[in-house]
Order: sequence, then C-alpha cells, then structure tokens
Amino acid sequence: MSDILSQAEIDSLLAALASGQVTAEDVKDDLASKIRVYDFKRPNKFSKDQIHTLQVIYENYCRSLTTFFAAHLRTLVQISVQSLDQLTYEEFIRSIPNPTIVNIFTMHPLNGNGIMEVHPNIAFSVIDRLFGGPGQPPDKVRGLTEIEQSVFQRTTRRMLDSFTEAWDNIAQVKARLEMIETNPQFIQIVAPTEMVVVITLSCKIGEVEGMINICLPYILLEPIISKLSAHFWFSNASKERTAEQLAALRTRLERALIPISVLLGRTTLTVSELLDLQMGDVIQLENKASYELEVLIGQRTKYFGRPGTMGSKVGIQITSTFDKGVEIDDE
Repeated sequence: MSDILSQAEIDSLLAALASGQVTAEDVKDDLASKIRVYDFKRPNKFSKDQIHTLQVIYENYCRSLTTFFAAHLRTLVQISVQSLDQLTYEEFIRSIPNPTIVNIFTMHPLNGNGIMEVHPNIAFSVIDRLFGGPGQPPDKVRGLTEIEQSVFQRTTRRMLDSFTEAWDNIAQVKARLEMIETNPQFIQIVAPTEMVVVITLSCKIGEVEGMINICLPYILLEPIISKLSAHFWFSNASKERTAEQLAALRTRLERALIPISVLLGRTTLTVSELLDLQMGDVIQLENKASYELEVLIGQRTKYFGRPGTMGSKVGIQITSTFDKGVEIDDE
C-alpha cells in the first residue's frame, strides 16, 4: 500500500470498518507499528552508510596514529575507535571536561573548522614522555604552560598530518592546526544547534588512558557528503594506479635529494683530552690508511669505498655494499 490512499482504497477501508471485518483497534495498532519517533531539535543528517564510512576512515587513522605515537614516544600505544555519534554542537561542548586540550583545525579545501579534543591525561602523558619522563600526568588537572603548549602544538600537527592519508580514498584534504584552547566554552565554530558527528577514540599510552574526540560539523563535510558511501569508498579503494601515475611517482622519487656522507674513522677521547685540544693538534683515528671507509645514506651505512681525487675535487670510489642487515634509524 502506498503512503497516500486512493479514493477506492478509502471506500474499501470504510466498508470493512462498517461490516466489522476490521476494527478501529486493528487500524490503530497497524499505524502505531509504522510510527517513528523524530526529534526536530536533533535531525539526523548523516545516514548509517555515511557513519559506517567515517568509521572505516578513522579506523585507518587510528592505525596510522598508533604507529606515529609508538615511534615518537618509544612506548606501548593502543588507539581504537570507541564510538561515532550524531549530536548538536552544544551537546558536544557540554560533554567534554574543562579544562581540556581543544585543537581547532581546518581541512583545506573544505570551508569551516573541526575540533580535536585531547583529554588532559593523554596530552600531559605525551608531553612528559617528550621531556624524558615516564609519561605520567600531573595529579591535578591544569592548563598548559607556554612551553608545554609549544611542544604539544608540534605533536598535534603531526597527528593532523595523518588526516590526509586516512581521507585519501574519499577526498584530498589537508588538515592544518589553527589554535589551541583549554576552555571549551570559549570555542564556537558553528551554531549551538548545528549537527556534528563526534568520533571518539580510546587511547592508551603506557599505563595512562584517555579519550580523543574529533568533532566534524555537517556544514564542514557537506561538499563531500555524497562521497561518504560504501560504494564510493570501495570503488576508489579498488582502483589501481595508472601507468602515468606510476611514472610521475618514479620521477618524483628520482628527483628526491638524499644526503650522502663518508665516515673517515672513529676514536675515543677523554673529557680532559677534548678540553686540551688546540688548533694544529692531530687526532689519531682507529682506521688505517688501507681501510675502506663507510658511506652513509642519511644515518645508515650502505656502502664501503676508498678515498681519492677526481680532477681538483676529492671523492670516494664505491668498492662494496653493506650487507650486515639493516640498522635502526633512531632519528
């Protein structure tokens, strides 16, 4: 039966009621089963398909963020998507603590701002690890000092850099940090009744646990909202790179600048000997003149060679490759 009854269907229904074949209670129960509760103050603007796509995007983001923090902080890190919710901006602001770490960012070329709220426990744990501590937050929650804010800004920018990779199959976006605020009541990026989607990430750094909330207003995602579908996601994800794209990638790699250095030798000095060094002093290295020198690409030894000259310039001739395994780059 369609939503609008024809005149014949209305006459048939009235005749059935008059004859007793259908009672008013039956009609009432049938209508009640089709009624859906709708709150006009909180209209759902994101479909289930779009919410599912956002969850896939931020599950990929969690994996990237976990890798970054584990390498950056040198500790065990676990980050996962805990929930995705649609709510008004006012409800989101009221749900986060005060003080907290509110990072306001843009997603170029989209117009508008988003919010990444980091629980103080997580923020102070990261800062403490970067300062050489065990990663424990302070006993009393407080705002960031100027030095702490400067340090955490660099970390936030690295966190936002992972947005580009996470959104790659949907749109080419570049997230950029605008400002950091500790009082959420001072933040007004959209109207209080505007609908937003909040992605809550559960984060554990060492023994410290906390939440990271990412707030994306509907008006920010509106230009690409049609792309937030499973069909669009999987059709883009399954596309193979064309020959032109591979050629362009190869060209960019071939033009990349790589630092190369040669290690002449090593030696060990005491602090006293180091302080006594004067101009003209000779430091004896452990290498002999007949030894091959290490050729470093970046910070890793890749080749061995012998020094020499080529015209008026000094140089090194590659004699062999380094085949004792891959060294770990601490940088």
